[in-house]
Amino acid sequence: MFPGEAVTQPIITIRIVAVPPGEAPYWVREKWIGLELPVTRYPEARRFHGFGVLSQPRYWWMHWLAVLLGRAEIIEGYVVEASFAVDLLGRSNQQAAAWWRENAPLAVGPGRFFIFHTHACQVI
Repeated sequence: MFPGEAVTQPIITIRIVAVPPGEAPYWVREKWIGLELPVTRYPEARRFHGFGVLSQPRYWWMHWLAVLLGRAEIIEGYVVEASFAVDLLGRSNQQAAAWWRENAPLAVGPGRFFIFHTHACQVI
């Protein structure tokens, strides 16, 4: 999905069943457990080049350079629209959602996505 592209209807829904890995503090990541999130990009888990929400390259060209240099992590998971996911998180835990908005604003901006690792998800 590209900036400005509309979010489509969910293809599948996942439930977070384990603390997802990542750079957010553990207490923030554990608040994802139990949430059901719509996957709007691909109908099954896929492999992606990913970066941490705090260490991700700021610009698209830096992203691709980092991928070419082998600095990206290969993640198998489900793609979820980030701002929508944080909004859902805010319904159950406002402090965790606030952490995302304050500490990782680039990661939750328009047209941005989270990849939830397959081992932390259950398709429902």
